[in-house]
Amino acid sequence: MRYILGVDTSCYTTSVALVDLDGNVFLNKQIPLEVEEGQRGLQQSKALFQHLHRLPQVASEVAKAIDPKNDLVAICATSRPRPVEGSYMPVFMVSHLAGQAWANMLGIPYYAVSHQESHIQAGIFSAGGPDSPCFLVIHLSGGTSELLKVIDTGTGFKIEILGATQDLHAGQFVDRVGVAMGLRFPAGMYLEELALRGKDGHITIPFSVKGLAISFSGPEAHALRLLGQGVKREDLAIAVYNCLVNTLERWILNAVDTIGAGISDVLLVGGVASSAILRKKLIDRFEKRANSIRLYFADPLLSRDNAVGTALLGLKLYRAQHLL
Repeated sequence: MRYILGVDTSCYTTSVALVDLDGNVFLNKQIPLEVEEGQRGLQQSKALFQHLHRLPQVASEVAKAIDPKNDLVAICATSRPRPVEGSYMPVFMVSHLAGQAWANMLGIPYYAVSHQESHIQAGIFSAGGPDSPCFLVIHLSGGTSELLKVIDTGTGFKIEILGATQDLHAGQFVDRVGVAMGLRFPAGMYLEELALRGKDGHITIPFSVKGLAISFSGPEAHALRLLGQGVKREDLAIAVYNCLVNTLERWILNAVDTIGAGISDVLLVGGVASSAILRKKLIDRFEKRANSIRLYFADPLLSRDNAVGTALLGLKLYRAQHLL
């Protein structure tokens, strides 16, 4: 069997994946980076340092699964955040340079793609769509909160940013409130556990959407005031997710109204979009509306940072190069 290796070194996860030439996932390894208790993130230099120390481990994982010398036909790695000129972030230099070095050593093709394209590809793969050549994507994470118009080019994606946050990202909103509650970073998983025990609708956090621009600094400040007033953490946690759902619902409706032209498929990716509460509430909202908007959610494991999308993009590029 022959495989494509995908490598991704993002701000908080070291990832490798193997897919065969039929597009089946053979290996998916995601190793979270370590963040000190009480901290709300990692500096790029510290994240890069951790990635470098994980390279022998991920190489060993691949070598245990296959024989790289005989089974690998190409390597694909993320080299930048977005597929635009000048897009750069130090952490992606680890995956880019390691992937390039391994490919050169094995004498096989190397492909460089963007982290955002990888998220989109993993989302399409795990959600079973969208199938249309042009669709909307909402990318929600600790470092990105963007509304995108995406065109599938066959070997990648042409991406236009339609809207974005004006201050905090969705993941920062979740993490800052969660850490203020005493939860570990990243706080999403722990905040969601609290939210499941909260009294839904008991308190409200206002949301901010102006056209195609969103904001989370106001919601964060309101949430921290409520926390200081002594509201139950469980009630505040579910209010945070209700604020996110209200934001996304209005954002999607504004986008569809603005661009028109029959685009109604929306793919949601990124760590924040892996929330089961957010997914259920948003699906319920749109099922009650009489419109043609279709929501697609990446599988939670592939909504977070991963290298499966990277490997699948590498497969597309390999097929195009070899006319498979």
